[in-house]
Amino acid sequence: MLPVNQFVNFIEQNSLFTPATKILAAVSGGIDSVLMVHLLKAAGYDFGIAHCNFQLRGDEALRDQAFSRSLAATLDIPFHTVNFDTEQYAADNKISIQMAARDMRYQWFDTISQQSGYEAIALAHHQNDTIETILLNLTRGTGIAGLHGILPKNGKLVRPLLFLTRAEIQTIVTAEGLTFVEDSSNASAKYARNKIRLEVVPKLKELNPSLEKTFENSLLHFRDLELLLELKLEELRQTLLQIHDDGIYLSIAEVKQLNPKRLLLFKLLNEYGFNEATIDDLIDSLDKHSGRVFESGTHTLLLDRDNIILKPRSTVLPVEIIINDKDHEAHFGVYRVNLLHDNSPLIVKDNPMAVSIDADKLIYPLRVRTWNEGDYFFPLGMKGKKKLSDFFINQKVPLHQKEEIPILVNGNGEIMWIGGYRPDERYKVSDNTKKVTIFELFKLT
Repeated sequence: MLPVNQFVNFIEQNSLFTPATKILAAVSGGIDSVLMVHLLKAAGYDFGIAHCNFQLRGDEALRDQAFSRSLAATLDIPFHTVNFDTEQYAADNKISIQMAARDMRYQWFDTISQQSGYEAIALAHHQNDTIETILLNLTRGTGIAGLHGILPKNGKLVRPLLFLTRAEIQTIVTAEGLTFVEDSSNASAKYARNKIRLEVVPKLKELNPSLEKTFENSLLHFRDLELLLELKLEELRQTLLQIHDDGIYLSIAEVKQLNPKRLLLFKLLNEYGFNEATIDDLIDSLDKHSGRVFESGTHTLLLDRDNIILKPRSTVLPVEIIINDKDHEAHFGVYRVNLLHDNSPLIVKDNPMAVSIDADKLIYPLRVRTWNEGDYFFPLGMKGKKKLSDFFINQKVPLHQKEEIPILVNGNGEIMWIGGYRPDERYKVSDNTKKVTIFELFKLT
C-alpha cells in the first residue's frame, strides 16, 4: 500500500502545506516524482504537474515529456510543460548547463505559480538526496549550513518525500506496479553527485548499513545548532556591527571577547566575501600593529587602532594573485576561485566557469592575473597557438569585460585557462591522466 498516512504526517509535522493549499508538483517522470504524484493524489491534495524539457537528451527528453503528460491525463491533473533552450541560456549567461537548467526551472515554476495560483512547489527529494548533498558539500568545503542537508521547506519550495529513502521508494513503486521513466544520465559517474551516489555511499553503507537513519538523526542536531547559531549572529549584528558614514565598525576589544571567536567572526564576515583563511590572519593580527588591510572580492577590512573597519572595496582588479598547492580557495577581484583536488580523471563538461586540469602538469605557485599584450595560449581542440587579443575579438568580448577575465597561469608562465571561456589544449585531461585539479569561478557581485 502507498504510505499515505506517513506522507500526510510528515507534511503536517513540518508544516509544508495544508489540505487547502494549491500545489505545483515538479515532475521529471522519474521514480521519485511519480511516487510523489500518486501520494498527492491518494491523499486528496489539490495539485498540478509541471514538467521541464531542457532539450539536452534528444528523444529521451521527448519521451519523458510525453510520459509526464500522460500521467497527468490519467490522474485527471492539470498539466504544465515548457521547452527550454538550455545550452543557449548557459552560453548567454556564461554559466554551467546545470546552473542554467536550475535557474530556468525555478523561474518558470514561479511564473506558473503566479499565473495559476499555486501556493507551494513540491519537489521529490528523498533522504538519500540529502546524504549526497551533505557529502558533496563536505568535499567542496562547508560550514554548518552545508551540513543541514536539504530542508523540508524553504519558502514556497517543499519536499514531502524526505521521510523516505531511495530503497523504500523503489520497494513501494514496485509493489504498487507504478510506471516511470529512467534518465540514462543517472547511471554515469562522470558527474560529481552521481559519483557520490554510485561509488561513495555504497562503501559507507558497508561500514554502516543504517546510514540513512544515522544521517537523519544527525540532521536534526545540525538544524538545531544552525538555528542557535543564527540567533547568536543576529544578536551580534545588532550589537557588534556599528554603522558609520565611512563603513561598518567592529570594536577590537569586543571581537577579542567573542567565543568561539573564529566561528562567530567568520559567520559575520563571510557574507562580505571573507574566507576562513583571512579570518585566521585577521585574528592573528589583532594584537599587532594597526593599518593592515584584508580584502575579499567585494569588501576590505582595515585593522585600525581600536576598530576593524569594513567597507566596500574598489572595483579595480589586482594585478595578480598567487595560488599555492595547499590552497582550496582564492579571490581575484569580483571572483572567488575554488580548487578541488581529485584522485580520478574527472572531466568538467558544459561549464565554462570550471575546468579540469591534469594535476601532474601543475607547477606551483600558480598565478591568476589579467591578460597582457602578447599573451597567447593553445585553445582546447586546436593544434596551434592563438593570441589572447585575437581570441577576445573572435569571442566578441567587450573591451571593459576582457580586463576583468581571470587568466590562470602555471608556474612555468604558460596560460592554462581563460576563465569562463576556454582551457589550454596542453593541460587537458587525457587517457594518461591519473588525477586532476578542478578550478571553478564564482562571481561575487
